[in-house]
Amino acid sequence: MRAHGAPWRACNQPKDDSMATAKKAATAKAAPAAKTTKSAAPAAAAPKRTPNAAFMKPMTPSAELAAIVGAKPLPRTEVTKKVWEYIKKNKLQDATNKRMINADAKLKAVLKKPQVSMFEMTKIISAHLS
Repeated sequence: MRAHGAPWRACNQPKDDSMATAKKAATAKAAPAAKTTKSAAPAAAAPKRTPNAAFMKPMTPSAELAAIVGAKPLPRTEVTKKVWEYIKKNKLQDATNKRMINADAKLKAVLKKPQVSMFEMTKIISAHLS
């Protein structure tokens, strides 16, 4: 019989925990191996993502924007890349706040402001595409 308040195990099982720790160690070793096979399988089976057709549709830039990116129709993504190339080449990014763009004469014709944020710039540029 077990003493009052003593756990059930204290009376009916040996106190040797070597078996329990051996099982824990075995499951701990097996778990990382299972994780690596799980993560590798979905990556291999995942289909390649296709770009959104609306972003890839060639758009004709306005005359003001064509002075910066060229007159030939380009997808929105390429127009944004070319505007950023122009900004970096002419060092138009604000030195203290990199999110702000300082417009030069060509860019001011498009943006209509002396300084805009990079987020506002993409919104304004989309109005110059048709």
